[in-house]
Amino acid sequence: MIPSLHKRGGKTVGLIRYLYGPGSHEEHIDPHLVAAFDPLTPDPGRDPNATYEQLQRLLDQPVNALPEKRRPDKPVWHLSVRAAPEDPILSDEDWAAIARRMVAATGIAPDGDEKACRWAAVRHADDHIHIIATLVRDDGRRPRLNNEARRAQTECRSIEVDYGLRRVTPGDGTAAKRPTRAERHKAERLGQEDASRELLRERVRRALAGAANETEFFDRLAAEGVRINKRLAPSGDALGYKVAMVGDRNGDNEPIWYSGSELAPDLSLPRIRKRFAATADMPEPPAALERSGTTAPARARHFATEATDSALAGMASGDDGVAAAQLIGVGEVLDALAQTSLGTTRTELREATRHFERATRSHTRAKDAEMYALRRAAHQIVHSGTSLGRGADGAATALVLDVMILAVVAAARWHAARSHAQQAEAAQRAADHLRAAYQASASSPLAAMRAYGQRLPAQDRQRQTSTVRTALPHLVDRLQAEPGWDALTAVLDQAERAGHDTAALVTKAAAQRELDSADSISDVLVWRLQHLGYVTPPTSAPRAQRPKSAPVPVPAATAVARQEVNRPRRR
Repeated sequence: MIPSLHKRGGKTVGLIRYLYGPGSHEEHIDPHLVAAFDPLTPDPGRDPNATYEQLQRLLDQPVNALPEKRRPDKPVWHLSVRAAPEDPILSDEDWAAIARRMVAATGIAPDGDEKACRWAAVRHADDHIHIIATLVRDDGRRPRLNNEARRAQTECRSIEVDYGLRRVTPGDGTAAKRPTRAERHKAERLGQEDASRELLRERVRRALAGAANETEFFDRLAAEGVRINKRLAPSGDALGYKVAMVGDRNGDNEPIWYSGSELAPDLSLPRIRKRFAATADMPEPPAALERSGTTAPARARHFATEATDSALAGMASGDDGVAAAQLIGVGEVLDALAQTSLGTTRTELREATRHFERATRSHTRAKDAEMYALRRAAHQIVHSGTSLGRGADGAATALVLDVMILAVVAAARWHAARSHAQQAEAAQRAADHLRAAYQASASSPLAAMRAYGQRLPAQDRQRQTSTVRTALPHLVDRLQAEPGWDALTAVLDQAERAGHDTAALVTKAAAQRELDSADSISDVLVWRLQHLGYVTPPTSAPRAQRPKSAPVPVPAATAVARQEVNRPRRR
C-alpha cells in the first residue's frame, strides 16, 4: 500500500471538484465519501441535495474563523492511499477504517482529539482513496505534522499486515522521487516512453558514467539532446544546473526544469563534483592491453572485468564506506555498458541500470576514492565505442557481464544484511535483467567455443579431460555431462597453446568462488579461465617451436572466436 502526500493547495473547492469529477481521463467511477471527521458530512457523490460548496464550507470553517492575517496561505492537505494491483478489492468500510488510521498517524486527527482538523476521504476507484483536510484545528491551532510522510509509510506497513495485503519494502528516504500521476499522463500525451523526470534522470546518469570532469559531463549531457540551464556565480563557475526535455512545457509555454537533486539525491552538482575530485586524471589503458590485438570495446570490457573483480573483494572487506563506493562504481559501469551495447543486450542492460540505480544510494557514506578503478573502466567503455557483440567483442561482453552478475548479487546481499530492503530488492531485479543480457551476449561465443572443442583431436580432448580430473576430481563427471564441456576443453586447449599451466588455472578458477549454485559450472569456468588467462602471464614454454620472445597472451575465448571468424568457409 502506497501513501502519496501531494503538494498543499490554496482552494479546497478546487480539489473537491477534481475528486468528485470524471478525472482527466474519465477514470473516476462512482465518486463518493467513505469517511469524514463528522458522520453527517454531506456527500455530493451520492446525495443529490449535497453540493461541492457545502462540503467546502464545512471543511474551511476553522480556517475562515481565523483573522485573515493568521490564515495559512495553503491550508489544503491532500493524501492519496493506493493498494497494489494484486491486492483484493477492499470494501468502503475497509477504506473508511484505513482513512481514520491515516489521519490519526499523520497528526491530522489523532485518536480521541475532538478539536482536530476537519477531513474527508473520497473513493472514486477500486484501488485507492483520497483524503482532503484543512490545516487549522477546531480550536484555531495548527496541527503537528512533523514527518507526516514517514509516519504515513509506517502506518501503511501495519495496514498491509492487518489486511493481508502485498508487503511493500520500506524505504530509507534515499529513493528518487517518483513521477506524479499528472506527469505520467503528460508523458502519454507527448508520446514519451516514460515521464520526463525519469527520462532526464536516465540521461544524466548516462552522461555521468565515466565522465572524467565537469566539462565532459556537460558536453555529454548536451549530446543527449536535453536542455541545460546552469546557475552561474559572478566568476562564471557553475553553482548548479537544471535540465528539461525538449518539448515538455508548462501552460505558459516555458520549459519544465528539474534540478539534479530533484531527479535523484546523488545527482546534484556538489555530489557529482565529489566523484570527479576523487577520480581525477584517469590514465589510458595499460600498454599490455593495447598490444593484445583485440578491439577497443573488447579491451575496455576486459579492464572492466578486472576492476569489477577487485570491487567484489572490496564489498566483502567489511568496510561499509568502501562497499558503498564500489556500488556507485558498478552502477557507472552498467550505465556505460548499456549505452555501448546493441540489440537484446542493450535492452536488458538498460532495464538493469534502471533498477540498480536504486541500489547505489543509501545513508552509508561512500569513500569516493575507492570507486577510482570502476569509474576509469566506465570511462574506457564509453570512449572505446559501441561493441558489435560478436567475435572478440561478444566474448568480452559475456565475460564482464558474468562478473557483473556476481557484483550485483553481492550488492543485494550487502543491502539485505543492513536491512536496506528497497535497495536489496532493486539489486535482485537488476540481476535478473543482467542474466538475460548475459544469455544474449554469451550464446554466440559459447557456441563458437563448443564447435572448436568438438573438432579437437581425440588425444587433445583426452589430455584436457585428464587436466580437469587432476584439478577437480569431484566435479569432472558433472562437467562432462554438461553442454558446456566442449567449450571448456576448447578454452583449456587455447590456454595450453599460449603456454599456461592449465591444471593450475583450473584449480585457481574453481577456488575463486563457490560453484555449487551455478546453472552450468562449465560455463562459469570458461569465463573464469578466460579472465585468468588474460591477466596471468605464461608460466612455461612447453613447446619447442614457441618463439623466444612470446607476445602478450590473447584471452582464450577471444582466440577461439577469432579462429571461428577467420576460418575459411566452404562454398
